Amino acid sequence: MTDPTADSGRLAHPDQRVFLEYRRLLFSVAYRVLGTAADAEDAVQDAWLKWSAADRSKVADPKAYLTRIVSNLALERLRSARYKRETYVGPWLPEPILTGTGAPEAVAPDAESAALGAESVSMAMLVVLETLSPLERAVFVLKEVFAFSHAEIAEAVERSEPAVRQAAHRAREHVRARRPRFEAGRSAQREATERFFAAATGGDVNALLELLSPDVTLWTDGGGKVRQALRPVTGAATVAAWFSAIGTVAYQGVEPADMKAELVEINGGPGMVFSGPDRVIATVTFDFDADGRIRAIHNVANPDKLRAVAEGVPYDVGAR
Repeated sequence: MTDPTADSGRLAHPDQRVFLEYRRLLFSVAYRVLGTAADAEDAVQDAWLKWSAADRSKVADPKAYLTRIVSNLALERLRSARYKRETYVGPWLPEPILTGTGAPEAVAPDAESAALGAESVSMAMLVVLETLSPLERAVFVLKEVFAFSHAEIAEAVERSEPAVRQAAHRAREHVRARRPRFEAGRSAQREATERFFAAATGGDVNALLELLSPDVTLWTDGGGKVRQALRPVTGAATVAAWFSAIGTVAYQGVEPADMKAELVEINGGPGMVFSGPDRVIATVTFDFDADGRIRAIHNVANPDKLRAVAEGVPYDVGAR
């Protein structure tokens, strides 16, 4: 069986066109549930195999049918990945992706849901989603980001509607308790990121301190494959010292003169990509408070999690 997305220009069969129509939705759901682009792509490919083998004449609603398939595939993968993530070397962070320009668009029934949906692909939110149970995470994604009804979600995850309502309530309260109600606007975030970029590459500790919240936390993910902090780094002075060394100290065998730093959009917000002559070395993303100060930094350096960024192709992870 072939992947219908391999060459969309040569699609001939209506069933392939139907799958391709919803492929973006399927990846968007799977990525938010799993937190890795590689696993999400695998889930979408498995969904295609199931779709191509199904009796599609009996499928009244392809969107609901495909969402159910990919949701269950993602849940299975997430459950099997839990032990590996719990025994991971150092902090486990989601796999970053390039997202082009503009925030991911979300379909939401109210203002609070809209705010949650808009940041649902951010690194900070994906880290929070890691603290939910697999079922709660899938329900939260389908309800808050994609505005599925409880009945539709119940069918998708193969649970009763009351069970889905309870899971949705628990997940929403859990996320609400861990995410601030207000944060800086996108223009302020972009400005702060640009200033951080200049200060870090210029080794300006004082400028970095102005941008950091006093209790800022830096999370680094090397996966045991590259040297990174195995525990969160806390405090503005320590974090500023960490990043001010970028322009003066070799990093992963790359000398400062050979290091390339770029400002890009990562997971729906401004971020930084560091590269050597032949590879992407790390990504850095930020979480801001209401005053535009950086309260958390997520630094991914595990080579296995940098493949999507290294490809250089932005993902469309909107909800439409």
